Amino acid sequence: MSQKLRILIGLIVVVVLIGVVLGIEALRGRVDNSLQAEITLEPGNVPIYLDGKLVAAFAPDALETLEQVNLTDAEEGKNQSGYLLHDVLLTYLDEDTLSPETQITVASSVSDKSAELTWAEVKAEENMVMFDLSSRGTLKLVSLLEKLDVRDEWVQDVDRIEIANP
Repeated sequence: MSQKLRILIGLIVVVVLIGVVLGIEALRGRVDNSLQAEITLEPGNVPIYLDGKLVAAFAPDALETLEQVNLTDAEEGKNQSGYLLHDVLLTYLDEDTLSPETQITVASSVSDKSAELTWAEVKAEENMVMFDLSSRGTLKLVSLLEKLDVRDEWVQDVDRIEIANP
């Protein structure tokens, strides 16, 4: 084999390797972007973040497919009906991703309020941690838990859920 032929084969091998590496990187970027692109935030949607990453978003009217529950608030004795936070989260997440110590923060930038709960508190049905639909069509977080059982403690106009695993 001549020297020129060896050099030519070497150059072809280098060019092919560069093409393969660039192709793989392009595919990896496309897959990452497509996963993120599937979650679209529309005005009024409530995003769910798991360990800092956006994993889901839902509109309040999407909850209508869930079982509706009722509680009577301790302060005024009024009926509050809505959907358990437990059911909402399990619609978008696997229960395996949540441990009893997992911190769940439900927040509102409008009212500048938030509630921090553990998955154990949310999962316990006797606590009735639930979203109630307000007259404005936004969600409010209510519960029988002592830290959320009166109106001043409720988180109204919920616009973000953050979940942090220990």
